[in-house]
Amino acid sequence: MLLADSPPTPDSGDTAWLLACTALVLLMTPGLALFYGGMVRTKSVLNMIMMSFVSIAVVTVVWLLAGYSLAFGEDAGWGLIGSLDHLGMAGITPHSLTGDVPTLLFATFQLTFAIITAALISGAIADRAKFGSWVAFTAVWTLLVYVPVAHWVFAPDGWILKHLGALDFAGGTVVEVNCGASGLALALLLGPRLGFKKEAMRPHNLPLVLLGAGLLWFGWFGFNGGSAMGANGLAAAAVLNTQAAGCAGLLGWLVVEKKRDGHATTLGAASGAVAGLVAITPSCGSVDLLGALVIGLAAGVVCCYAVSWKFRLGYDDSLDVVGVHFVAGVLGTVLIGVFATAVMTGGPAGLLHGGGLGQLCKQLVAVLVVAGYAFGATYGIGRAIDRVMGFRAAPEHELTGLDLAVHAENAYDHGVLGHGSATAHASVHPHGAPASDRTRSA
Repeated sequence: MLLADSPPTPDSGDTAWLLACTALVLLMTPGLALFYGGMVRTKSVLNMIMMSFVSIAVVTVVWLLAGYSLAFGEDAGWGLIGSLDHLGMAGITPHSLTGDVPTLLFATFQLTFAIITAALISGAIADRAKFGSWVAFTAVWTLLVYVPVAHWVFAPDGWILKHLGALDFAGGTVVEVNCGASGLALALLLGPRLGFKKEAMRPHNLPLVLLGAGLLWFGWFGFNGGSAMGANGLAAAAVLNTQAAGCAGLLGWLVVEKKRDGHATTLGAASGAVAGLVAITPSCGSVDLLGALVIGLAAGVVCCYAVSWKFRLGYDDSLDVVGVHFVAGVLGTVLIGVFATAVMTGGPAGLLHGGGLGQLCKQLVAVLVVAGYAFGATYGIGRAIDRVMGFRAAPEHELTGLDLAVHAENAYDHGVLGHGSATAHASVHPHGAPASDRTRSA
């Protein structure tokens, strides 16, 4: 028996599960780096990968200094933001608990969500952003956009969770809608790439894309399963729903491609799987298996069409952050109001399970508010950075490639180093023609 003054002890099973899930979610960002890196042109692949890797470092520092406290500290009022009580993780010891797990572990798990959300935005501005400006943007955006939204949705006193009553199990609004709306804001601010809608811009390395997609899929089990905060039946249901939706999304995308274009592509398979995984993220803890299959299938089909919107509307979302993450995130969050079951949620139910329109309306409000805030705040941050230090890369750097111009490296000629060498510049296009990112033909 524990003595009365003994500190509370964490549940060893739940702690072990969350430790594993934290590692899985962190792996998603290097996976995203490969996923994105394979989609861009050979001349900017290292820059694309670096945008993800530097996000790991920048977001970690911001999160530990102030982000965690503002996101999960005691509410400062109206469910809008947390307190500053835990600046620099002050007051949190190895004995501090959040639920049945150490608070230090919970904070690290949530940190991995913040990292990948920031990194996801980079796909919308691939090939044309200054690296230093991206670093500055990541720090400011994490603090001013990600942190408040995380408090609204994930913190017990957050207004979307507590007062509105919208459901978001693992980050449909916090991660997917947030990064999609933010990516759109930056894409509009920076303008299209040179040659957009004139040059054929296709992935330069599809095996790299598929490797990245596989790592993302693997990590997603930690993303969704870990959000149950324990090694329990809810985690098992979330993992199963994640797998089902990812597969349904993949198949849905391929069916559309085959019918529309006559081919089922490897890029389509990777994109469809990601779309299904994105859509189930907010709903994996709220819907049954049938609901997960329908949501994943809907995401695969709708997102396959959505990625072409940029050609019609004229915005250059380089790697389809809007077409996949935003659209699938909206679908998955809103469809909770249709497919949620009381067995999974412990209370609220969706339209098809006797819950009426109430939950559906709550989900819509949450999506609209998060999307509007993320877009507006991101555009303002981007505009400020652009005025202070410039955000778009110089045209000559964009043409020759950001790898050489920014990093003095070339991904496919390891013997070439040095910014100014004639040999280095001659090898920028080793394959003769631009190979480009994931953009489909207009």
